[in-house]
Amino acid sequence: MRKIIVVGGGFGGLNTVRSLKNAQVEILLIDRTNHHVFQPLLYQVATAALSVENITTPLREILKNQSNVRVLMAEIEKINLENQYIQAVDGQQFYYDDLILAPGARHTYFGHDNWEHFAPGLKTVADAFRIREKMLMAFEKAERCENREAVQSSLSFVIIGAGPTGVEMAGSMAEFAHRTLFKNFRSINPANSKIYLIEEGQQILPSFPGELANRALEDLKQLGVEVLLNTFVTQVTDQGVYMNEKFLPAFTVVWAAGNEASPLVKSLGVSLDKQSRVKVQPDLTIPGFTNVFVIGDAAAVVSSKNEFLPGIAPVAIQQGHYVANLIKKNILPSNRKPFLYWDKGMIATIGRGRAVAILGNFKFSGFLAWLIWCFIHILYLVSFGHRLLVMIQWIFLYLFNRRQARVIIRPIQE
Repeated sequence: MRKIIVVGGGFGGLNTVRSLKNAQVEILLIDRTNHHVFQPLLYQVATAALSVENITTPLREILKNQSNVRVLMAEIEKINLENQYIQAVDGQQFYYDDLILAPGARHTYFGHDNWEHFAPGLKTVADAFRIREKMLMAFEKAERCENREAVQSSLSFVIIGAGPTGVEMAGSMAEFAHRTLFKNFRSINPANSKIYLIEEGQQILPSFPGELANRALEDLKQLGVEVLLNTFVTQVTDQGVYMNEKFLPAFTVVWAAGNEASPLVKSLGVSLDKQSRVKVQPDLTIPGFTNVFVIGDAAAVVSSKNEFLPGIAPVAIQQGHYVANLIKKNILPSNRKPFLYWDKGMIATIGRGRAVAILGNFKFSGFLAWLIWCFIHILYLVSFGHRLLVMIQWIFLYLFNRRQARVIIRPIQE
């Protein structure tokens, strides 16, 4: 029986495994954590709108009824293509007949890795907790401050990068500060918080049509977010952000300006693009090895429009189905049709009742787009229980604007 190894339990890896449910193969799914994370909603964990349990599921629970798969928690650091095995950091080796790499991506600081300590990105549950606690601590710190400038610095929040993650983070953070915390403090007024969204380009949501980006910009302004376009960040410190000669004091800074593929793919020794993604073949394999696939955020795939596919969940999901189909039907490399992505559109939310969407030839904004956004995200959650919980949380949030996930755990001296 063929041995299939899948590295990564995100959208790409998990959907590959699930699509092989009835195949006569032995599957080993390896991930550095024991859970699947619904990454599109991580920003809501970071801004206290959802609890982490709402968007995470143990991989073993998801796959408990799939008898041909085994799940292991391990971190892979080396790939030996010639001898067909992968190696974990503890030295353990796993041999394969087919290998699917879906290790995901991490945020990149474009040569300024020291900025990560002051401006965390958002890719994991740990990232979300770190951002949430820092945001909550900012208000606690401001409540104790007697110096006016120190108070304003604590109540200043900066998001660097105005793609979908940055826009959604800025909008959610503004609603949290300006609405949710009403009457929660005595010495400060959280409504006086300043939320800044910095983008080096000419518009927010660069991949969206200009008219929708402008609508999103107006929505952000109505929520009290100050958007700084054509602005390049030159330094990030524990005191705030430098933009050439201008300095913006801020206690909380979030990085949403760029991603790069997992360092694991560098061990393949193949050609990578500027985001460290593998330049895969049309069938998502690496050059010279027809049994090694790379999918999701780690793969640089050119679309039918001669553009690189974005690192979003629908792309990874479709790639997972595609690779599983090749393996299940044992299609020879010479007979494989190239992977074709069915682009269903783009959507981003700005806040409660506010979103922008382009679905086919149709463009939406406002409440209708927000309802579509809610429906799509609930649909993509991995289980009925999670869909029900998130839907209830969102109804509660929409009606009462209250966020319950606001517990600070780390010691105050940190």
